[in-house]
Amino acid sequence: MNATSTARVKVEAGGDQVVGHVGLHALGAFADRLGLGDALSAQIIAMHKRLPRHDRGKVLVHAMLMLAGGGECCVDIERLRIEPVLFGDVCSDSTLYRTLRSLDPRTVVAVKEAVAEVRETVWRRSAATKRGPVVLDLDGSLIDIHSENKEQTAPTYKGGFGFHPLACFADATGEMLAALLRPGNAGANAVADNLQVLDEGVAQLPATVRAGHGVGDDPGAVRRAVVARADSAGCTEGFVHGCRQRTIGFSVVARSNRQIHAAISRIAAKPRRWQPAITQDGDPREGAAVAEVTDLCDLSAWPSETRLIVRREPLHPGAQQTLFPSLDYRYWGFYTDQEGDPVELDRFMRAHAHVEDHIARLKDSGLQRFPFVSFEANCAWLAVVCFAADLVRWFQLLCLSGALAVAEPKGLRYRLWDAPGRVIRSARQTIVRVLSGWPDSDAILTAYRRLAAVT
Repeated sequence: MNATSTARVKVEAGGDQVVGHVGLHALGAFADRLGLGDALSAQIIAMHKRLPRHDRGKVLVHAMLMLAGGGECCVDIERLRIEPVLFGDVCSDSTLYRTLRSLDPRTVVAVKEAVAEVRETVWRRSAATKRGPVVLDLDGSLIDIHSENKEQTAPTYKGGFGFHPLACFADATGEMLAALLRPGNAGANAVADNLQVLDEGVAQLPATVRAGHGVGDDPGAVRRAVVARADSAGCTEGFVHGCRQRTIGFSVVARSNRQIHAAISRIAAKPRRWQPAITQDGDPREGAAVAEVTDLCDLSAWPSETRLIVRREPLHPGAQQTLFPSLDYRYWGFYTDQEGDPVELDRFMRAHAHVEDHIARLKDSGLQRFPFVSFEANCAWLAVVCFAADLVRWFQLLCLSGALAVAEPKGLRYRLWDAPGRVIRSARQTIVRVLSGWPDSDAILTAYRRLAAVT
């Protein structure tokens, strides 16, 4: 029996006619079909009289491919440079560095507007965006930076040091619509910051969805096709009134106070007030129950139609007792202006937990690294990280199916992006053949057929 883990081979330099990122080429071809590079180029004004060798829109798209493939800094662009058969003339790491440094705040805003136009094309084709209201999830995350030389880094409330970006996600697709880079000591419940990232997220929505949602719209409008969800950081009167002013619905996690204590104490021993809770799949949630206590609380300071709903579940080891002290149950609640059954609204609000998966995916795709000293340059880096994550999500929505359509970044790299192939030249064509026996070769070929239909 042979116990060796490798075959005996002789390794030499000088290999050619092979490529190692066929799936990543599919992602780049998808970006080209969407016109992403051209849209970005139109918004980046050349700073010199002589045109640059590398189109700046193409540079940013290559940066997105680099991030999707696991890159964490500008020098990782070299992974694409060694494969001109797939990616053409790729810029150097110094060119990428200079490009990101040249993106001032005004240019970043213009580039985001260009991405919004491309996003509208994707939303028009995707079935995931056709169901129910558009739900925007807001949340922040701490990013540790191991250098005190980067501008606007600061200590965090958890004892770390770095940045505290705030993000807005589209729940239906997992896209990171907007992100605001902030110092590490920035407050999670800062009303101005939460409303700013909400406004930027709404600005990324298609025009048909965005219409009627903005500062100055009729606050009495009944139709609220956009709903903002947030944890207790959004539980401020300033934020919820800001949502109402923008004709945006809200659901925010409640904070403990005397009024909620009194309301829960009055219904804790009344079984008729509680309804069995359900899971995200609609099955009964064992031991959990939901009750509405709007009639037991004074919500006059909140927008009209605001409701307060609480949930209890058996207290398990390590659970945080947030709203009401109890030896038997953990209580949790939220404020909302949405109509519907309290049990269904509880399930809707608990889906805010999706944001944790989105943030984890981003941290595996460049969010953990801010390679510049300049704060403006790091803001540009964050924007490109957002674009790269969204490009991957668009590709999954329109070109993939099954497990790959919801795969995490690591799974996509191992199964798709890093697929090897052999280069064949025949009849004045360059043909790339995926390695025979590659487990997901059918998915790659299917993705190429689907992206050919993207318009």
